[in-house]
Amino acid sequence: MLPLLIVLGVLLLPVLEIFVIVQVGGVIGAWPTVGLLLAEAFLGAWLIRREGRRAFGALHDTVRSGVLQDRDLGDAALVMAGGMLLLFPGFVTDVLGLLLVLPFTRPLVRRSLAAFAARRMRAAEDRAAAVFPPGPGTGPFGPFDGGPERVETPPGPVVRGEVIHEDDDTASRA
Repeated sequence: MLPLLIVLGVLLLPVLEIFVIVQVGGVIGAWPTVGLLLAEAFLGAWLIRREGRRAFGALHDTVRSGVLQDRDLGDAALVMAGGMLLLFPGFVTDVLGLLLVLPFTRPLVRRSLAAFAARRMRAAEDRAAAVFPPGPGTGPFGPFDGGPERVETPPGPVVRGEVIHEDDDTASRA
Protein backbone atom coordinates (compact mmCIF):
# COMPACT_ATOMS: atom_id res chain seq x y z
CA MET A 1 0.00 0.00 0.00
CA LEU A 2 2.79 2.44 0.91
CA PRO A 3 4.68 2.00 -2.41
CA LEU A 4 1.45 2.78 -4.27
CA LEU A 5 0.98 5.96 -2.23
CA ILE A 6 4.58 7.01 -2.94
CA VAL A 7 4.12 6.47 -6.69
CA LEU A 8 0.84 8.40 -6.67
CA GLY A 9 2.47 11.20 -4.68
CA VAL A 10 5.37 11.47 -7.13
CA LEU A 11 2.97 11.53 -10.08
CA LEU A 12 0.49 13.98 -8.57
CA LEU A 13 2.97 16.39 -6.97
CA PRO A 14 3.91 18.19 -10.22
CA VAL A 15 0.22 18.56 -11.10
CA LEU A 16 -0.50 20.01 -7.65
CA GLU A 17 2.51 22.34 -7.89
CA ILE A 18 1.41 23.69 -11.28
CA PHE A 19 -2.14 24.14 -10.03
CA VAL A 20 -1.00 26.09 -6.96
CA ILE A 21 1.41 28.26 -9.00
CA VAL A 22 -1.37 29.09 -11.50
CA GLN A 23 -3.78 29.92 -8.67
CA VAL A 24 -1.26 32.17 -6.91
CA GLY A 25 -0.36 33.76 -10.26
CA GLY A 26 -4.05 34.46 -10.90
CA VAL A 27 -4.37 36.22 -7.56
CA ILE A 28 -1.15 38.26 -7.39
CA GLY A 29 0.02 38.25 -11.02
CA ALA A 30 2.71 36.43 -13.00
CA TRP A 31 5.77 38.56 -12.15
CA PRO A 32 5.06 38.72 -8.41
CA THR A 33 4.62 34.91 -8.45
CA VAL A 34 7.99 34.45 -10.16
CA GLY A 35 9.52 36.91 -7.67
CA LEU A 36 7.97 35.00 -4.77
CA LEU A 37 9.34 31.69 -6.09
CA LEU A 38 12.82 33.24 -6.43
CA ALA A 39 12.61 34.73 -2.93
CA GLU A 40 11.64 31.32 -1.55
CA ALA A 41 14.59 29.74 -3.35
CA PHE A 42 17.03 32.25 -1.81
CA LEU A 43 15.44 31.89 1.64
CA GLY A 44 15.62 28.11 1.27
CA ALA A 45 19.30 28.22 0.30
CA TRP A 46 20.07 30.44 3.30
CA LEU A 47 18.11 28.18 5.69
CA ILE A 48 19.75 25.05 4.31
CA ARG A 49 23.19 26.53 4.80
CA ARG A 50 22.47 27.75 8.34
CA GLU A 51 20.53 24.75 9.65
CA GLY A 52 22.59 22.22 7.73
CA ARG A 53 25.80 23.59 9.21
CA ARG A 54 24.25 23.44 12.69
CA ALA A 55 22.85 19.91 12.29
CA PHE A 56 26.02 18.48 10.78
CA GLY A 57 28.15 20.23 13.41
CA ALA A 58 26.11 18.55 16.14
CA LEU A 59 26.36 15.23 14.29
CA HIS A 60 30.15 15.64 13.98
CA ASP A 61 30.45 16.40 17.71
CA THR A 62 28.46 13.32 18.69
CA VAL A 63 30.45 11.06 16.37
CA ARG A 64 33.72 12.50 17.70
CA SER A 65 32.57 11.92 21.29
CA GLY A 66 31.69 8.32 20.44
CA VAL A 67 28.04 8.54 21.50
CA LEU A 68 25.71 8.84 18.53
CA GLN A 69 22.40 10.46 19.40
CA ASP A 70 19.31 9.50 17.43
CA ARG A 71 18.19 13.12 17.46
CA ASP A 72 21.33 14.42 15.76
CA LEU A 73 21.23 11.77 13.06
CA GLY A 74 17.52 12.42 12.51
CA ASP A 75 18.07 16.17 12.31
CA ALA A 76 20.80 15.78 9.72
CA ALA A 77 18.56 13.52 7.61
CA LEU A 78 15.58 15.87 7.91
CA VAL A 79 17.67 18.90 6.95
CA MET A 80 18.95 17.06 3.89
CA ALA A 81 15.42 16.01 2.86
CA GLY A 82 14.08 19.52 3.50
CA GLY A 83 16.91 20.99 1.47
CA MET A 84 16.06 18.76 -1.46
CA LEU A 85 12.42 19.83 -1.25
CA LEU A 86 13.39 23.50 -1.12
CA LEU A 87 15.44 23.10 -4.29
CA PHE A 88 12.35 22.00 -6.26
CA PRO A 89 10.39 24.96 -7.66
CA GLY A 90 6.90 25.30 -6.25
CA PHE A 91 4.95 26.35 -3.21
CA VAL A 92 3.87 22.92 -1.92
CA THR A 93 7.41 21.48 -1.82
CA ASP A 94 8.68 24.72 -0.27
CA VAL A 95 6.17 24.43 2.58
CA LEU A 96 7.09 20.78 3.14
CA GLY A 97 10.81 21.63 2.95
CA LEU A 98 10.41 24.44 5.49
CA LEU A 99 8.66 22.04 7.87
CA LEU A 100 11.71 19.78 7.72
CA VAL A 101 14.36 22.50 7.90
CA LEU A 102 13.05 24.96 10.49
CA PRO A 103 14.33 24.21 14.00
CA PHE A 104 10.95 24.66 15.73
CA THR A 105 9.01 22.34 13.37
CA ARG A 106 11.72 19.71 12.90
CA PRO A 107 11.18 18.02 16.33
CA LEU A 108 7.47 17.58 15.56
CA VAL A 109 8.24 15.98 12.21
CA ARG A 110 10.99 13.83 13.75
CA ARG A 111 8.62 12.50 16.45
CA SER A 112 5.89 11.84 13.88
CA LEU A 113 8.29 9.94 11.63
CA ALA A 114 9.66 7.97 14.60
CA ALA A 115 6.13 6.96 15.61
CA PHE A 116 5.36 5.95 12.02
CA ALA A 117 8.56 3.90 11.80
CA ALA A 118 7.77 2.20 15.14
CA ARG A 119 4.30 1.22 13.88
CA ARG A 120 5.80 -0.17 10.67
CA MET A 121 8.37 -2.18 12.64
CA ARG A 122 5.68 -3.66 14.90
CA ALA A 123 3.64 -4.63 11.83
CA ALA A 124 6.72 -6.24 10.25
CA GLU A 125 7.44 -8.15 13.48
CA ASP A 126 3.83 -9.40 13.55
CA ARG A 127 4.07 -10.57 9.93
CA ALA A 128 7.39 -12.31 10.66
CA ALA A 129 5.89 -14.00 13.73
CA ALA A 130 3.05 -15.33 11.60
CA VAL A 131 5.48 -16.83 9.09
CA PHE A 132 8.07 -18.03 11.63
CA PRO A 133 6.19 -18.75 14.86
CA PRO A 134 8.40 -18.41 17.91
CA GLY A 135 9.05 -21.51 19.89
CA PRO A 136 11.78 -23.74 21.21
CA GLY A 137 13.84 -25.37 18.53
CA THR A 138 12.64 -23.28 15.62
CA GLY A 139 14.20 -20.44 13.71
CA PRO A 140 13.79 -18.64 10.44
CA PHE A 141 15.88 -21.30 8.66
CA GLY A 142 14.09 -24.33 10.04
CA PRO A 143 14.27 -26.44 13.18
CA PHE A 144 17.47 -26.80 15.12
CA ASP A 145 18.29 -28.91 18.13
CA GLY A 146 21.58 -27.60 19.32
CA GLY A 147 23.62 -24.56 20.03
CA PRO A 148 27.04 -23.47 18.92
CA GLU A 149 28.69 -26.36 20.76
CA ARG A 150 27.11 -28.94 18.44
CA VAL A 151 29.12 -29.59 15.28
CA GLU A 152 27.36 -31.53 12.59
CA THR A 153 29.26 -33.73 10.14
CA PRO A 154 28.67 -32.59 6.56
CA PRO A 155 27.09 -35.08 4.18
CA GLY A 156 29.32 -37.15 1.93
CA PRO A 157 32.64 -38.94 2.48
CA VAL A 158 34.85 -37.52 5.20
CA VAL A 159 38.57 -38.23 5.20
CA ARG A 160 40.24 -37.74 8.54
CA GLY A 161 43.76 -36.44 8.34
CA GLU A 162 46.45 -34.10 9.57
CA VAL A 163 47.52 -30.74 8.11
CA ILE A 164 51.22 -30.37 7.45
CA HIS A 165 52.66 -26.94 6.76
CA GLU A 166 55.56 -27.48 4.40
CA ASP A 167 56.62 -23.84 4.60
CA ASP A 168 57.54 -24.31 8.26
CA ASP A 169 59.78 -27.31 7.45
CA THR A 170 61.71 -25.55 4.67
CA ALA A 171 62.21 -22.47 6.77
CA SER A 172 63.67 -24.47 9.66
CA ARG A 173 66.12 -26.36 7.36
CA ALA A 174 67.63 -23.22 5.85
